[in-house]
Formats: sequence, C-alpha cells, structure tokens
Amino acid sequence: MIYSFKPVYDGKSKILILGSMASVKSLEKGFYYMHPQNKFWRVIALVAGNPVPESIEGKRQWLLDNNIALMDIIYSCERKGSLDSDIREVTPNDIRQVLDNAPIRAIFCNGRKSYDTARKNYPDVEFKYLPSTSPANAGGWSEQAWLDIKRYLSD
Repeated sequence: MIYSFKPVYDGKSKILILGSMASVKSLEKGFYYMHPQNKFWRVIALVAGNPVPESIEGKRQWLLDNNIALMDIIYSCERKGSLDSDIREVTPNDIRQVLDNAPIRAIFCNGRKSYDTARKNYPDVEFKYLPSTSPANAGGWSEQAWLDIKRYLSD
C-alpha cells in the first residue's frame, strides 16, 4: 500500500486541486508533483502569475500565499510504478477536511483518474476536469484549460 501526503491548505484557500496519487518520484521526495517532467509546477506558476520556489517548503508556502489548496483524492492504494491505470484497492481521501475549513470556490481534478474517483466518492460535490499534467499525458494536455483557474483566484 502507498499513502498520499497531507493536504496543503489554510483558511484563505480559494481553489482545491486534486491529484490522483503521488508518483514514485514524488513519494521518494516527499511532496506533490516532484517528477521533473510533470508540468504541474510550471503551469500553476502561469495560473498564479508568479514563479514557484524550488524547495518543498517553498512550494508549500507558495500554494498558501496564492490561495491554492492541494491534495490527492486517493488516500491509499496499491500500485506498481506511477501510472494511474495501475491503481488498485483505492481508499478515498476525505476532502471535507479542506471544504469545511477553507472558502473553496471551485475544485479542479488533475486528470481523469482524479476526476472519476472524486465523482464516484463525492457525488454531491461539483468537480471540474483538467487534463493531467503527468508526462504520461503528453498528447492530451492543454495549458488553456488550466489557465481558466485564474478567475477563481481573483477577488
């Protein structure tokens, strides 16, 4: 079994981005989206309009400073490698811990597995699908879809 990281959020978080489950590289490094070929940190910097620090603590604080909450929809699962298609024995994460403690305006799912898992386990909550930033999704990625997040971050 592998386990997700604790969510990153505070009482000012306006959007929640849900991944599926951290990659092998991210699990090794101890934080979200740490595979160097994953586009997440590059595109989220474009969304917020400012660069993301290199350090893990810098990334965590940057998310909070930009009112972005981040967590995986899967709390635990079995998986060999990093592909979402290999995920088995899913235990969903409790997104209510974020929704009950932050003024979340919209929830975005990074990829199909995140979106499908979120909808299955929280049918009463609205989720917005975004194409995965994973290097495994090289052909189906859209920067513009991600840039639409901006409107939820403005006051």
